[in-house]
Amino acid sequence: MKYVVVTGGVVSGLGKGVTASSVGVLLKAGGWRVTNIKIDPYINIDAGTMSPFEHGEVFVLDDGGEADLDLGNYERFIDTNLTRDHNITTGKIYQAVIAKERKGEYLGKTVQVIPHVTDEIQDWIGRVSKLPVDGTQDEPDVCIIELGGTVGDIESMPFIEALRQFQFRVGSDNFCLIHVSLVPVVGAVGEQKTKPTQHSVQALRSAGLSPHMLACRSQEPLGQPVLDKLALFCHVTPDCILNLCDVSNIWHVPLVIQEQGGHLAVMRQLKLDFRKLDLDSWAHRAHKWDTVTQPVNVAIVGKYVGLGDSYLSVTKALMHAAIAADRKLHVVWVEAGKLENASLGEDPAGHADAWASVRGADCVLVPGGFGERGMEGKVLTAKYARENNVPFLGICLGMQAAVIEFSRNVMGMTGAHSTEMVPDCAEPAVIFMPEGSTTHMGGTMRLGSRRTFFQTQECKSAKLYNSQPFVDERHRHRYEVNPDIVDKLEAAGCVFVGKDDTNRRMEILELDDHQFFVATQYHPEYKSRPNRPSPPFMGLILAASGQLEGYLTPDAVAARVGTPGGFVQSPMKAMRGKA
Repeated sequence: MKYVVVTGGVVSGLGKGVTASSVGVLLKAGGWRVTNIKIDPYINIDAGTMSPFEHGEVFVLDDGGEADLDLGNYERFIDTNLTRDHNITTGKIYQAVIAKERKGEYLGKTVQVIPHVTDEIQDWIGRVSKLPVDGTQDEPDVCIIELGGTVGDIESMPFIEALRQFQFRVGSDNFCLIHVSLVPVVGAVGEQKTKPTQHSVQALRSAGLSPHMLACRSQEPLGQPVLDKLALFCHVTPDCILNLCDVSNIWHVPLVIQEQGGHLAVMRQLKLDFRKLDLDSWAHRAHKWDTVTQPVNVAIVGKYVGLGDSYLSVTKALMHAAIAADRKLHVVWVEAGKLENASLGEDPAGHADAWASVRGADCVLVPGGFGERGMEGKVLTAKYARENNVPFLGICLGMQAAVIEFSRNVMGMTGAHSTEMVPDCAEPAVIFMPEGSTTHMGGTMRLGSRRTFFQTQECKSAKLYNSQPFVDERHRHRYEVNPDIVDKLEAAGCVFVGKDDTNRRMEILELDDHQFFVATQYHPEYKSRPNRPSPPFMGLILAASGQLEGYLTPDAVAARVGTPGGFVQSPMKAMRGKA
């Protein structure tokens, strides 16, 4: 097993996750099996109880693990399915160590950070790195480990020490360290400063780890004198310094690394045989994103719109669908609370701008979330889309908002609501699931991959999924549509075309006589890939761009079924039967 470790310095948020993912893309393009591990030094067991404003979105895995959003980057870039154990946290490590201590496994020893905590970290990495993640039973060839935070953080010190020991456990030919740092420009002169990177590398080396490669982030390309200075003071050769300057889209990052010979440096350090990389489709996608000009405007109505990473998988799924539909994606962020009638008196201008954004969009998406704030705005959004025949996609809470709106305004249940927001609701349209916990928040929701069965093959959703009898998608919710009102909803035209294996839990909603009004209880964005767009997102973009009808014909479905992965680069090709 070969290991690539990616660390960061100077500041957080430099793109360690994208760098790690891009290295994985290059190695996979050379024919190696790649897996990933993300180390998060926080004490939380997982990211499940964190606010999106605090740490971005929570990414849900097939096994129900609630993980850091970087695991989503890994899965999308490298096309793998990771597990909860691929996200290591301080909380998990100490939990495991304390459990062993309680069992007496340390045989009376004084349990300490060194060696017990550091050994647990190394053992965890060694065990998880061997798990198959690509749909086969084959062990990966290379494991890419990203250490969250920045070098010098107190909470990451045990992990730095564990990695220092780990390099000797696996051998120098099986260990490659890439340090991501920042080269800022200071002052009006515009001089690129290397001192922050020098100090960052110095801190790393003082902890016993010497980087084999530097990945230097900058706004503009670094000059040769700057590269020479970094090589001189950071103890790396010039050909092992990568300049990752800003690019038009993140799909260019693997190509930028390849152009600078980064893949050769990794192969050389790990004693891998040199191979030609197959990046043709990746390069096509990266350049196509830059050249597509016909726009599609998507209004995302949510409560966490102040931080784009809160809905990272949603925006990536929209990107995947837009590029496949030959459209230039324009996302319009709308704070749900500003759409509510209460905001009209508090902020008339903000209220008017929010509604102008919704009305000016080609389609509307209401993503998942929790809590009462902004809920009425989401309900009003569903009402607007339903009444004006505007393409609509609701996800998780977005589906529940659509059910509440339909119950109130079509079925006459004026008091309809969710017991999440109104516990003593007289007409509950959405209720708490009986298996959930009301006292413990972490890991107690309905999580992970669950099977949804289509009730008919004549619905839009089934055709988008290529007429499969069922789909497996990832969930994250505590509340569900009240099964006691389902028959009334369906009689009124709110049809649940997808249900779970018990037929009691509603999974996919469609409205009759609407060009595209689809909502899912599951989160389809988590399984979207650049080369395999999520079907509900594909349907939304196609409906917004006037291409959906041709995409759902029997001939188009048959063309997709015969294409590897079930999708084609452009739906227009499927319509012409040239996939």
